[in-house]
Amino acid sequence: MKKICLALVLFSVGIPVSFAQKFSEQTPAAIHWADSVASTLTPEQKIAQLMIIRAHSNLGKDHIDQVTNLIKTYNVGGLCFFQGGPIRQATLTNYYQNITKTPLMIAIDGEWGLGMRLDSVINFPRQLMMGAIADAQLVYQFGKAVGQQCKRLGIQVNYAPDVDVNNNPNNPVINDRSFGEDKYKVALFGIQYMKGMQDMGVMACAKHFPGHGDVAVDSHLDLPIINKSISQMDSTELFPFKFIFNEGISSVMIGHLYIPAIDDRLNRPTSLSNKNIQGLSKSQIGFNGLAVTDGLEMQGVKKFFPDGESSVEAIVAGNDLLCLPDSIPMVVEKLKTAITENRLSWNDVEQHCKRILMAKYQYVVNTNDSINFNNLTKDLNNDVPSMRRLVAENAITLLANEDDAFFHLN
Repeated sequence: MKKICLALVLFSVGIPVSFAQKFSEQTPAAIHWADSVASTLTPEQKIAQLMIIRAHSNLGKDHIDQVTNLIKTYNVGGLCFFQGGPIRQATLTNYYQNITKTPLMIAIDGEWGLGMRLDSVINFPRQLMMGAIADAQLVYQFGKAVGQQCKRLGIQVNYAPDVDVNNNPNNPVINDRSFGEDKYKVALFGIQYMKGMQDMGVMACAKHFPGHGDVAVDSHLDLPIINKSISQMDSTELFPFKFIFNEGISSVMIGHLYIPAIDDRLNRPTSLSNKNIQGLSKSQIGFNGLAVTDGLEMQGVKKFFPDGESSVEAIVAGNDLLCLPDSIPMVVEKLKTAITENRLSWNDVEQHCKRILMAKYQYVVNTNDSINFNNLTKDLNNDVPSMRRLVAENAITLLANEDDAFFHLN
C-alpha cells in the first residue's frame, strides 16, 4: 500500500514510475569501449581504476605533484575534489585529464552545490530547507541547476543526494543534509534531485546505504551502531533507497555503520559487508549500479581495519569503487596479495574495472572536453540567487495561526 501511495505521488509530479532498474551503463557501445580499454591496462592499472583519490586546488605544488604521480604511475580511476577555487580546479582538471592514460572520473561531494566546497561560489540551500517545500518539481529544477554547475566545471559525479531519513534528533553528521523525517518526502525529493542531475548528464549517488539517519555518533570519528531489526530498517531507512534504486540512480555510497541485524560480525562496517552490499542492496533490492564506499579515511572504518585492510575488505564485499583509500601503492600490493591468498580473484577485479569503465563511457568519455575559463565563476553562480529565493519563498511554513487579525491568510 505504501509503495502504491508513493507511486501515485511520483506519477502526479511527472516522474515515470517503474519498479525495474533503469540504469543504462551496460549498452553494447559501453561494453565494447570498456573491453577495448581494459585490454590495454596492466593488472596493477586495473586495480587502480577502482580508486577515487583526494584532490584539492588550494594545497600547492607538493599536493599537485603527489596527485600527478599517482595518475602517471598507477592510472587511478578518478579524483574527488575538495576545497579550492573554480579557476584553480578547472586548471588542474584540464591538466590531470591531459596526463592520464584512461579518462579520469571527476567527482565532488557537493550536496548543496559546488559552493559546499569552492570559494567564490554561492551555496544552494541545504536539503533540510528544501524538505519544507511542497513542490517536488522545484527539487528537480534544483537538481538540474547543481548538475549544470558540475558540467560547467568538468565534474561527472556528484555524491548526492542524501536520502537518509532524519529520524534521530541527536544525529551529529546527517541532520540538515537530509530532506527530513518523512520517508515518503525523502524518497520523492531524492528521486527528483537525482533525475535533475542525471538529466544533465551528471552521475548521482544515493547515500548512505543502508541508512545513516538514526545514529548519535559521527562515522568520521567512530563506528556508529544501529540496533534495529531488518523489518525496522525496511520500514524506514531502506524505504527511500528502494525507490531511488528502482528509478535508475547510477551509484550508491555505502555507509560505515555497524548493524548486527545485517552482519553480526563484531565491528564489521556495512561498507565492508558482503551481506549488506551483495546480499541486501543487490540480491534483495536489485541495485545494479556502481557501489562506492564512503571515505575510507574515516575512523568509522579505519579504526577496526587500518593500513589498507579496509580497501581489501571493501572489494571482497562487492564495492566497485574505493573512495579515498589509504596509500595507493600499499593498497595495490594488498589487493594483489588478497588475490594470491584466494580472498579475491583477478576476475573480480576485472569485472569491477569494466563496470567502472562502462560508467565512464556513459558519463565521462563524450563530455571530457577541456574546461573553458571564460566567465567560469559567473556561470557557476548564475542560477544560484534565483533558486535560493525560490526555495526560501516556498519553504515558508506556518506552524500555527491562532490569531487571524495578526496573520491573515484567507
